[in-house]
Amino acid sequence: MTDVTDGVLHTLFRSEQGGHEQVVLCQDRATGLRAVIAIHSTALGPALGGTRFYPYASEEDAVADALNLARGMSYKNAMAGLRHGGGKAVIIGDPEQIKSEDLLLAYGRFVDSLGGRYVTACDVGTFVADMDVVARGSRWVTGRSPENGGAGDSSVLTAFGVYQGMRASAQHLWGDPSLRGRKVGVVGVGKVGHYLVQHLLEERAEVVITDVREESVRRIVEAHPEVTAVADTETLIRTEGLDVYAPCALGGALNDDTVPVLTASVVCGAANNQLAHQGVEKDLADRGILYAPDYVVNAGGVIQVADELNGFDFDRCKIQAARIFDTTLAIFARAKEDGIPPAAAADRIAEQRMAEARQG
Repeated sequence: MTDVTDGVLHTLFRSEQGGHEQVVLCQDRATGLRAVIAIHSTALGPALGGTRFYPYASEEDAVADALNLARGMSYKNAMAGLRHGGGKAVIIGDPEQIKSEDLLLAYGRFVDSLGGRYVTACDVGTFVADMDVVARGSRWVTGRSPENGGAGDSSVLTAFGVYQGMRASAQHLWGDPSLRGRKVGVVGVGKVGHYLVQHLLEERAEVVITDVREESVRRIVEAHPEVTAVADTETLIRTEGLDVYAPCALGGALNDDTVPVLTASVVCGAANNQLAHQGVEKDLADRGILYAPDYVVNAGGVIQVADELNGFDFDRCKIQAARIFDTTLAIFARAKEDGIPPAAAADRIAEQRMAEARQG
């Protein structure tokens, strides 16, 4: 992106974006690559976060998403106890139309040019096979296939961590971590959501699902006829008797339109940046809805890809991901003690850990 528009510059320097250390605008004309790499913090170690491949409406939207996601990764990695700061990359375009081996290699070279300040992995629109290609252009890549020295699909532990956060929410609100008989609505049953549904069914929860991709819904319902599918998110969030709402698609799921009509008592899902804007966390609390902070409960995947950098061990990672249960409970306790919403409590804990790291 050699021509940086005023809109992009405005997005980069908006104070509410959170004081990022570095933002790199990448362009390779030969392959059509246009990407943004955002490094929010390296206080705890090299920035770690995935690469999102998405058809953004504008460069400004792409930059804003990269900045928000990178900041979220700083908090996620801090709360997960990892020795990594936060970063994120976005590639602009429809992956089904423009993704190519040459484009991914070009992107890998941009990652490599940062000398290890940023370590990338999978995200929306990118997969393990893509990281294998990116890794041919850079050593600072994780989330690769087992055949190429990696850990494979991180969705398994992401879903497991969300499940642990959901159990902690049940413990806090109802005095019992069991989800048996609870009605759980899952929006987005792709990479992570379908694994989450499996955990819920194993515990005999009542599951309601929806997804913009009909094939994803069909796969679940054909395998598990007891699952109820509804037409869209609006229908799901208004479902009578819903105990838990699990947003597992894109961000912004909790906003001025959805929160007032949400019937669930708990929100706990895998999507990043679920709160559309500041103040939504208070709106949830005012309605008596318990919110499990997204970057805390969905940290299972980043735990896995971080472990891969030092020699992957699934059992070790699963033990660490299981601690999301205790971490979530600790956040609820801190929120009650400080008289603030859980999202604010999680932020305080993460910010304290980053500040202590900066001080040495």
